[in-house]
Amino acid sequence: MQIGVLALQGAFVEHIRVLQQFGVRCREIRHLSDFGEDMDGIVLPGGESTVMSRLLQDLELLQPIRQAVQSGLPAFGTCAGMILLAKEIDESDFPRIPVMDIRVRRNAYGRQLGSFIATADFAGIGAVPMTFIRAPCVDAVWNDVDVLAVVDDRIVAARQHNVLATAFHPELRDDTSIHEYFLEMVSSACRLKKRT
Repeated sequence: MQIGVLALQGAFVEHIRVLQQFGVRCREIRHLSDFGEDMDGIVLPGGESTVMSRLLQDLELLQPIRQAVQSGLPAFGTCAGMILLAKEIDESDFPRIPVMDIRVRRNAYGRQLGSFIATADFAGIGAVPMTFIRAPCVDAVWNDVDVLAVVDDRIVAARQHNVLATAFHPELRDDTSIHEYFLEMVSSACRLKKRT
């Protein structure tokens, strides 16, 4: 199994460390040439969403990633990654990979001082620790989006088919259950691909 991890900015190293615990080969995506059809999934880490958007544009990565995810490539976005995957955001619009039927509010919990840690139920897993840093939240979902976790009456995790998004940073905790959940999504997609 090989997972691409967007490595332009943000907490990509932490995601790689978690994935490698499970024997996953990780490829850092820094240029268009790093993004290939041999990847089984992609992780869009936390960071600064507008900076990541600009870099993705400059490197001509927005469209290839969007097309791959729309074609079934499993994608996991955390914090800024969630914003990049959303079809709608609450503030000034900027180019993204809008593949998920959610509306996201950026900095929903305030700026850096609004960062916090919580423990909440995640559908199919149970209670998991969640680290929020300048975190967004989901204000609305439509079509067949599944809400997976809620904190303080705000949606903080959701899934739509092959796309998983969290407002928090699971890569910053010792608990690996969210990454295991994503890896099961990837494994299922690989099995489906082999049958077709």
